[in-house]
Amino acid sequence: MKNTQFLFLLLVLIIIASGCKKDPDLVLDNDAPYYSEVSDLLIENYINRVYIDQIGREPFDSEMISERMTLKANDLSFESREAMIYKLQTNTNYIPGDISYKHSYYNRLYEQGKARFMEAASNAEIQEVMGPIAGGILNDSLNGNWEGLAERYLLLDKLQAVLDSEEKYMNGAIEVSDLCAFMVNNSVYDEINMNTFNFVNASFDNMFFRFPTQAEFYTAFNMIEYNQPGSMLGASGQNKEEYVRILADSREFYEGLIVWSYQLLLAREPSTAETSVLMIDLWSDHDLQKVQKTIMITDEYAHF
Repeated sequence: MKNTQFLFLLLVLIIIASGCKKDPDLVLDNDAPYYSEVSDLLIENYINRVYIDQIGREPFDSEMISERMTLKANDLSFESREAMIYKLQTNTNYIPGDISYKHSYYNRLYEQGKARFMEAASNAEIQEVMGPIAGGILNDSLNGNWEGLAERYLLLDKLQAVLDSEEKYMNGAIEVSDLCAFMVNNSVYDEINMNTFNFVNASFDNMFFRFPTQAEFYTAFNMIEYNQPGSMLGASGQNKEEYVRILADSREFYEGLIVWSYQLLLAREPSTAETSVLMIDLWSDHDLQKVQKTIMITDEYAHF
């Protein structure tokens, strides 16, 4: 009887054991993924994507061959990916029909900025707006309208600041916050977002990818409309120019840069953790290019 019970119990244990699916072992501190099996097609797609996102065009055949060989020789390491991206952002050697990689990179970023803030207004369209303002300056000077003259000069200077921002940002004379501030504080942007109500909502949305709270809205509105002193986002101001600087100098502006980069490069929003990690350096060095490199070397971006 005891033998029968033992055999029955043993049989039950065998059935249970055979029916249980073993969970995979968790491997800690595992090595980086092995990339030798990534096809040439996937590598070329990655190179294409990097070139288009960074300088606005596909690589030439010679560039494709060189980039593919370099990436494969380095087993698609993150370092080799970063080196390719860094070259496109910084190399000043002459490229036939392209001036240089650096020039093309900053031109593309400038155009993307105008698409974000100014409905992709071309430089020619901005200059068309400047023409009548310049004509009005002549009339005001002839008629002795000094107040009107000063206002027109200010309008002209703000538009010229937009046109000059591409080269100044490329040469390190201004930061990305200045570039974006110029694109918000000009008459073209005002024409797109007519009246102070729309301007406040649009500037928050364009800078931060959110609308202002009620308290933020009333503070900003009074600051712009009535030159009333106010405090928001940890800073104070009492006119439109100071309001725009408050936005551009805020921590949330740089968080907005991360959101913008993820939208452009991965077509999704960053997670809270991703934003927090990138903000560690971005808040201090203001290096948008580093943010882009960090995103573009990932397997998610490369589709490896």
